[in-house]
Amino acid sequence: MGCELCPRRCGAKRHEGEKGFCGADDRIRIARSALHFWEEPCISGKNGSGTVFFSGCTLKCVFCQNYRISTQNMGYEISVGELAEEFLRLEEEGANNINLVTPTHYVPQIISALDIAKERGMKLPVVYNSSGYERTDTIKALSGYVDVYLPDMKYFSDRYAEKYSCAPGYFKFASAALAEMYSQTGKPVFNENGIMTRGIIVRHLMLPSLLFDTKKIMDYLWETYGNNIYISLMSQYTPMKNAAEFEELTRKLNAKHYDAMVNYCMDRGMENVFIQDGSAADKEFIPEFYGKK
Repeated sequence: MGCELCPRRCGAKRHEGEKGFCGADDRIRIARSALHFWEEPCISGKNGSGTVFFSGCTLKCVFCQNYRISTQNMGYEISVGELAEEFLRLEEEGANNINLVTPTHYVPQIISALDIAKERGMKLPVVYNSSGYERTDTIKALSGYVDVYLPDMKYFSDRYAEKYSCAPGYFKFASAALAEMYSQTGKPVFNENGIMTRGIIVRHLMLPSLLFDTKKIMDYLWETYGNNIYISLMSQYTPMKNAAEFEELTRKLNAKHYDAMVNYCMDRGMENVFIQDGSAADKEFIPEFYGKK
């Protein structure tokens, strides 16, 4: 049977070596496994988040900062057992959690690796850090394995989803997946150090000229979940060369637009919103990825 993990259901026979839309066959490929300190405060904390960046992606965002791994598939292959070893190593190094970045196309292998790591004593909460472009069946398979969901909510309008990410039906799939995530986690829970151990943080990267689309997403999240989830409203958009064909994406986000949206959220009574300083919109915040072990 062909792959149906993401909404594309491309049918690639990955177990036979065929690569899907994501650029992956069934061999796990990662680009980085290390402590990461630039996530939201309740994810990174002081000790850092134990992030594993998976190569390949189910989206093709023209503005992707990590295009070397998402589109060019930069990275190196590891086995399921070796992935479990990475989880255990990150725990030993003091990570607050295991943070799975762009993991959708490797969900079955990740589940197997988590089983091994837990059998060997791993106790860290698991963070599922994704684009939000998910099938609910895939998210259901993660019940009992994931403690914190960290999905994007990139677009409300399909027009922009198709134009910038080649992702038809993005909001329909992302909103349905979010509902399943919430059914698994419920309201957020934090430990004594302020680290989230259960719950949801929805990330939204504001794009230049898409202020109205952002407003619709904030309205949807507030009206559906209120203060039962956290939102990370991101100002860090950094123009990348791959987006050069779209004139509106060749500039950074207007700071006044970001401030206006922050004020809008406050006026609506939204309490659980992380905001960013404009200095985050810089290429120096893009992690270094590895082409080999």
